[in-house]
Amino acid sequence: MSHGIIETTAYARAGLLGNPTDGYFGKTISIIVRNFGARISLYPSPELQIEPQEQDINVYRNIYHLVDSVKLTGYYGGSRLIKAAIKRFCEYAEEQQIRLTSKNFTIRYHSSIPRQVGLAGSSAIITATMRALMEYYQVEIPVEILPTLILSAEMDELGINAGLQDRVAQVYEGCVYMDFNEETMQQQRRGNYERLDPALLPKLYMAYKIDLGKVSGAVFNDVRARFDKGDKEVIKTINEMASLAEAGKEAILKQDEKALHELMNENFDLRCKIMNISDSNKDLIATARRCGASAKFTGSGGSIIGVYKDDEVLNKLVVELKKINARVIKPYIF
Repeated sequence: MSHGIIETTAYARAGLLGNPTDGYFGKTISIIVRNFGARISLYPSPELQIEPQEQDINVYRNIYHLVDSVKLTGYYGGSRLIKAAIKRFCEYAEEQQIRLTSKNFTIRYHSSIPRQVGLAGSSAIITATMRALMEYYQVEIPVEILPTLILSAEMDELGINAGLQDRVAQVYEGCVYMDFNEETMQQQRRGNYERLDPALLPKLYMAYKIDLGKVSGAVFNDVRARFDKGDKEVIKTINEMASLAEAGKEAILKQDEKALHELMNENFDLRCKIMNISDSNKDLIATARRCGASAKFTGSGGSIIGVYKDDEVLNKLVVELKKINARVIKPYIF
């Protein structure tokens, strides 16, 4: 079967409620954000080749350029993500006793997802790669299994610490409610996922720090260790955050904008109880709330999301957040 160029995309995602409980048998609601995406192009070629992008090339203007580059994209660019995705795809095919035809390809990626601001840029590259490979080799991977495979490429292959939420949102798209019940997770290595109609959502804005790649947003957090040790405060707070997602699902279905506004604020306030938050991130949240919008992290920090009432509030958000070097957008979900 002759193939032209296969092009696939996976979009950024924003956690609406419940995050970061996806790694702790919790519940979350997430949306995809079509404003940003990772795009993969794949086409037949004599050898198998991963085309390097700018962040994969080890040539720098000077020592400061190298330092800036490492701060922004780490010690590795995106090629390692693609390698891990190809390896896991191949292993999945072997486990399912699917024989992959021996045809090579060249693969290249392009991502417009802002780095280091908690919008799931890495998993988007892996998700888009998996989609391209599925199309090229004509292999169907069930939608409920695919997020677990993507997560395993990140965690098992690359040691990236992550939960399932991002990958579920990127595979299912739209707005998804996820229940990572411990028993279900242990039995089937995945949670129960339910699509919610994005048309039921109120007006949402997002904002992210433009220069966050250069400012270390990383703050030491020991939540995982405390959770594993059975720390009562951590477990209680995580359970409370998970229950917000449940209440949020009801609020979305009833189109109760006020309830959703309050739940999103509460999500961030609970997070502050058990996690250290950098001043730069606190600033983002406080500024947005002063404008009358709700505000919480979309992921692990650097970008926020919330409900706003009307254009007056939106305009205020744009003006006030610009003062602290943050850009405001309206997320396109469908």
